[in-house]
Amino acid sequence: MILKLGNISTIQTGFFATPDAIGDYVCLQTRDFDENGNLTSLIFPNIRGEKVSDKHRLKSGDILFAAKGVKNFATVIGENYPPCVASTSFFVLRLKVNNIIPKYLAWYLNLSSTQGFLKSNAIGTSIASISKVVLEDVNIIVPTIETQQNIVQIFDLKFKERLLNKKIETLKEQLIEQIILKKINKEDE
Repeated sequence: MILKLGNISTIQTGFFATPDAIGDYVCLQTRDFDENGNLTSLIFPNIRGEKVSDKHRLKSGDILFAAKGVKNFATVIGENYPPCVASTSFFVLRLKVNNIIPKYLAWYLNLSSTQGFLKSNAIGTSIASISKVVLEDVNIIVPTIETQQNIVQIFDLKFKERLLNKKIETLKEQLIEQIILKKINKEDE
């Protein structure tokens, strides 16, 4: 089944507010994520609660889509996130249907074919921006829930493999460095 993104989710812009020194909510920025939508920085509450309306409070399962700049990605707000809002660099997608897994939708929006469609329809010369209208028009292929779960599981395993490979590379470099230093130290004796 193929459905338009605008028919299966509400799409709203992120929240605009001047950050406070100390707050109740984290204002998520695109710089807090890598190009795959993984949270990479420490986040601290910097928006006071009285500034935030209910419609801007992010919920577990909400999907953030980075619509501005060269780094366009989708990511899902997990249960382990602190109270947060999305900056205006994001669109917030909230599913209106039960037959789509949020992580599947984020995966689908991150596909190179979907990204190609979005980038080819971006507007702006200095800072490219994907409009809400373009995002609403994206066709989403919706397989069975079981297939979606399998895709999400494969993607999660691929991500874990990537992390393990990075760790292996780091450990190899450390081992080689130790061997070389040991050799140099023996020659100094």
